[in-house]
Amino acid sequence: MTTTRRSLMLGLFGTLCAPAIAKAGVQVDGGHAFGSSWRITVGNAVPMYRLRPRIEAIIAEVDSQMSPYRRASDLSRFNRAGTLDWQPMPTALCHVTTEALRIAARTGGAFDPTVGPIVSRLGFGPIKGRAGHHSGLHAHATALRKDTPDLTLDLCGIAKGYSLDRIVGELTRAGVSDALVEVGGEVRATGTHPDGRDWRVAIADPRVRNGSALAIVAPGQLALATSGPAVNGLAGSISTSHIIDPAHGKAASSSLLSVSVLSPTAAEADALATALCALGPEAGAGLARRLDISALFLCNADCGRSEVTTGRFSQHLLI
Repeated sequence: MTTTRRSLMLGLFGTLCAPAIAKAGVQVDGGHAFGSSWRITVGNAVPMYRLRPRIEAIIAEVDSQMSPYRRASDLSRFNRAGTLDWQPMPTALCHVTTEALRIAARTGGAFDPTVGPIVSRLGFGPIKGRAGHHSGLHAHATALRKDTPDLTLDLCGIAKGYSLDRIVGELTRAGVSDALVEVGGEVRATGTHPDGRDWRVAIADPRVRNGSALAIVAPGQLALATSGPAVNGLAGSISTSHIIDPAHGKAASSSLLSVSVLSPTAAEADALATALCALGPEAGAGLARRLDISALFLCNADCGRSEVTTGRFSQHLLI
């Protein structure tokens, strides 16, 4: 998988604040993940040399099962299959597909894991086939099925969030109670910073290229995901984006620059941020209010008010 939002989220635990980290007695470790990176900040006493192989194993497993860029992945194998029968698949892939279909139904199809062929036609992905509707996909614990032979599955809008949840779960099982973890620009925290304060995360401003922050957020125990066209989009007389509006089968409106979502799980935050961004500023904010989603919308000058919050997002804003 390749990342779509790496530069939109800047954790205040990395290179921006290296001197402060040294004084605070924390360590930062990381590596490659899904064409981007993963990063974790924990206290100095945490044995990262033991945890790192477990984290890398989770990333490798998700990538091998859910990447559309790997021909041998289970997702690619499902997409190529012409059968309409149930296809046995790994439980993790089935779980993420079930969650994707749940969020598709919850958002009225604004998040739709069958839009991969449209993404590909716009030059942002490898999935070939026929764009369909999420109702044509079916999942249970160990198998997947599709209603038409050329229907495809695309989990790029949720798989990174799922991997982040898995990593946090692994840290918890290992007895690590205080950590800040980022995968491909999505963040989830547990406990507190080693100096006793809440974790703080910066959301990058996509309107500038110098790494300036749009907002500083204290996510607490919630996951934070940001979606927007700034990374993979093309701006000009004709603008396009890797984020697809499923209702119209085309790139989402470029008037919405980014959407950040706070949610109990990173998988849900990941998918909801994509859905709200696909809907655009007005419909996206309307859906967020109806579903009580905590979100921050950043719009361009055409929208009037540039920043809008919904749900309890404003309660987590520090700046």
